[in-house]
Amino acid sequence: MTQPVDPVREPDPAGAPLRRFTDPTYRPLAPDLATLRREIDRIDEQVVRLLAERAMYVKDAARFKRDSYQVSAPARQAQVFAHVRALAAQHNPAFNGGFEGLPDVVEAAYRALVPAYIACEQNYFGATEPVTAEANQKEIEK
Repeated sequence: MTQPVDPVREPDPAGAPLRRFTDPTYRPLAPDLATLRREIDRIDEQVVRLLAERAMYVKDAARFKRDSYQVSAPARQAQVFAHVRALAAQHNPAFNGGFEGLPDVVEAAYRALVPAYIACEQNYFGATEPVTAEANQKEIEK
């Protein structure tokens, strides 16, 4: 159940801006908050689609792990955190002064996402069984 909007505390989505950036090079991205929210929702849909795709690769990765420690893969986690932090720095838009702190936001998001993915992968790992080299060869030949 959604909570009612408090017009005193919540911004008016169709209203005019109530503040402006002091940076003279800043250029607004939308005329109102409703438009900004639609764009954010559009982007969220793409992000969730990509997270779902990522989940399927995480699931499949369970096939290559020997035990629970390999599923958690602490060294790989550190690689992922460093990689996404670098990507955030690379993709931080140069226009409008960028988004200061984007690498911190992205790393924090991944530090929440990765343990959740690992918990699911642990469950999938539990639904696997060891295979022999011969079985692997037969699978490759298919």
